[in-house]
Formats: sequence, structure tokens, C-alpha cells
Amino acid sequence: MELHFPRSNGELDELIDDILRQAGVHHPGIIREMIISALKAGQESDYLADLKLMRTTMKEMRYTNKIFGPYRNRKKVTIFGSARTMPEEPIYQKCVVFSRMLTERGYMVITGGGGGIMQAGNEGAGIENSFAVNIRLPFEQETNPVMSESKNVITYKYFFNRKVAFLKEAQAVALFPGGFGTLDEAMETLTLVQTGKNPPIPLVLIDDENGDYWERWLHFIKETLLKRGLISGEDFSLFTITRDPVEAVQVIEDFYRIYHSSRFVRNTLVIRLNRPLTPEQVDTLEREFLEIIEPGSSLQQVGPLPEEQDQPDLISLPRLTFEFNHRSYGLLKAFIRRLNSFADEMPEPEVSGCSLAAKEKS
Repeated sequence: MELHFPRSNGELDELIDDILRQAGVHHPGIIREMIISALKAGQESDYLADLKLMRTTMKEMRYTNKIFGPYRNRKKVTIFGSARTMPEEPIYQKCVVFSRMLTERGYMVITGGGGGIMQAGNEGAGIENSFAVNIRLPFEQETNPVMSESKNVITYKYFFNRKVAFLKEAQAVALFPGGFGTLDEAMETLTLVQTGKNPPIPLVLIDDENGDYWERWLHFIKETLLKRGLISGEDFSLFTITRDPVEAVQVIEDFYRIYHSSRFVRNTLVIRLNRPLTPEQVDTLEREFLEIIEPGSSLQQVGPLPEEQDQPDLISLPRLTFEFNHRSYGLLKAFIRRLNSFADEMPEPEVSGCSLAAKEKS
């Protein structure tokens, strides 16, 4: 029989409803569509390898949510860097200091679970504040000794599922010097933020003491990509390069002084705030960043939109909304920095019960 997502499948819909009732699932409408998708895949494909890929992807993403779910209210930073960095190297120790400082401020750390910089990140954060998001490889990638006994270890078969976890769960990304994999993660994160496929987050590139890695990378970006017009000047707002782990931590902290998170509701960009702005501050933002606001739209401070009921832990937060031009994501990062600058003009808010970490990753 031909299957449809609308309820036009007759007896099959009744059977699925009965399964959902007996299983006792959350959000049965969503689970029903997942079941229909699996059945349609079984009808449409007789190629076993494709079906195995879909099955494993579903299983890996389910387990990802299971591991990270209990820590939804904790902010997290994903750390990338070389698996070949040795503990006696200064950049290894810099990563240990950086991750330790993060946990002192309430953050958790996500690494790839291997050696080198990954081990340094887990070492500085400690097992109780760490995740290891590992990958099955024929070499170089056993779970490091810091995390080998942790319950917060996930080992993926597919790189793409692992990449989703790295960014879906993170409120910031820090990159230390590394090889192809590190550069891949740097470019992918930049691309996803530049195109709006990942919400704005701090991206901090932490260099060695001589600036021999990321500062040389920056020279290539300027002299090759920018000069050829392959990127724009505003794209340099997407990342920060520093040699100082203290500054790196402060960059992350400053990003969330007022800004909390964001998502799109159709064409409307919703920016959730840790505290409300004054009307004068809203007017200042609109005047200084008018070019990112679509003609006919305006910057409004509002309550939650009806479509945001799927994130009940964020309902109490104030919001800014406007029709974003979907092009200037570098300027959007500058907008957020300007927004956060108003924190110096405000008294410290009372602590609320809402999550300061959850965010949309769709």
C-alpha cells in the first residue's frame, strides 16, 4: 500500500496508534511520522546498505539525546585539536588551563574522546564535567584514560552523526592547533554559522605562544579568500583568535551576558535574552543595525511566540524579534556583541529558574 504522512492510511494508522499507546511515548504525533518514514524507506529501497545507514543513524542520534539529555541546563563548550599533541607540549597545558577555567564558571566540555588536545580538554574539566564523543577508527582514536570509565562516552560509526553532536550540544566552540580533522571542524563550523544553519555561537581559535598556527591561517584567509572576494569583511566577526586562554574564556562568557539563544519562526528571527532591554537600547540596536533588518520590519521586544511552546524551559525569557535578511550572519554576530555591551548599563538580574543553556539547533 502507498503510505502518507496525513492520516489517510486506514487500518495502518489505527495499528500505529495502538503501538504508540502501548509503548507510552512522548509527543506521539512526531513518533508516528518517524514510524511512517521507516515504513516508507522499507517500501522504497531494497538496497540493504542504505537501510543499514538509516537504521544506525537513528540509533546513534537516539543515544546522543539519551546521554546529553540530563545535562540540558548546563552550558557546554566543544574543544577540537590534534590527537598527536603530547602532554609535555605547552599547547596541551594551555588547553588544560582553558578547560579548567570553563568548569570553574559552570561549563561542561565536549571533546572527541581521543588523545592529545582532546585528552587535555577532558583532563582540565575532569570526568564529572566532560563528554567524549568518539569515533571508530582503525588507528589513533581509543578513548583517552580520563574518560575511559565515564558514562558520558559515545562512540559513533558515522562521522556525520558525531559532527551533529559536537555542534548541537555546544554553546561555544574552541579550536586548538590540529591536522586535517581540526581544520575540517573549523571550516564546517564557520560555514554553518555563516549560512545560518547553526545559531550564532562564539568560535575561539586558540593559538600557541608564537602565533604559528591560527595567525598564519588568518593570513591565508585574508590574502587569498578575502582578496578574491570569496568571503566578505563581515565574516571576520564570526571568530576570534587569541593566544591567551583567559581571553578565550572571557570571549565565551561575554557572548552570553544578555544574549541567551535564538531560533527562526518562519521568517522571523527570535533572539532570546537573559534580561530585558530598555526601549532606548532597542532603538539603538535598530538604528545601528538597520541593514540586517528586512524593509518593512522593525525590532520588537516581545514575549514568546506561539510556535515556541516546544521549548517550555525558555518561555519565561524576554525576546527580540525582527525579519532578518538571511545574508549578514557576520553582522548578526556584531549585533549580538552590541546587545551584550548593554550589560554594563544594567544591574545584575535576579537568578531565575530558566535554563541558560538550551538552544535551538535546527
